[in-house]
Amino acid sequence: MTRIVIVEDEIDIASVVQDYLRHSGYETAHFADGQSALESIVASPPDLTLLDIMLPRLDGIEVLRRAREHTAHPIIMLTARIEEVDRLLGLELGADDYVCKPFSPRELVARVRAVLRRTAPGNVPGAPGQAPQSDAPGLVLDDVHWRASLEGTPLNLTRREFGLLQVLSRHPGRIFSRARLLELAYDDTVDVTERAIDSHVKNLRRKLGAVSPAHDWIRSVYGVGFAWEAPPQA
Repeated sequence: MTRIVIVEDEIDIASVVQDYLRHSGYETAHFADGQSALESIVASPPDLTLLDIMLPRLDGIEVLRRAREHTAHPIIMLTARIEEVDRLLGLELGADDYVCKPFSPRELVARVRAVLRRTAPGNVPGAPGQAPQSDAPGLVLDDVHWRASLEGTPLNLTRREFGLLQVLSRHPGRIFSRARLLELAYDDTVDVTERAIDSHVKNLRRKLGAVSPAHDWIRSVYGVGFAWEAPPQA
């Protein structure tokens, strides 16, 4: 059964959401503070997390940031803070959707279903359902499970980082504009900006560099975009 974690300190809201999700056939678990939720998510990632921003002990943005270091499972932010900076920050850190309070429980369940369908294994951009394959010397991408490894070391990417790496690495030397990368790497309805590309490229460089610091895998082309740089053949 699909398991959904609800991280919400307002008990009345959490109770209503739980009831609707359970009636829709989902298994649920509820946490009222960010720290407890983060520990559970890292120890046993659920199929999806509904995450409020304003939480005691650890706020939702920090929970999202730390969770994305360990898991790429879908996360929907729930919040009354509708300022654009919060929305963009949440999405750039790896949120899959953003629902503002007050919301209709029925609509929320529909959004949950849509995100679960969109993020089901094999639904990443590219060639779904393929077995792990090598895309560059030492780099292996698993399209089915959104996993990537470099020189045998897991990269622990978010799905957005994986989609970006997939597009770039399969076209070495080709320069992609930010707008084109948005089209190819983020094949969904979530509002993602070109600014997010820079954030994801920075994270990819950091993770690739931690494994292979001698090579700069992603080249910036000033005023244009980014290109994948395969290492020289020995």
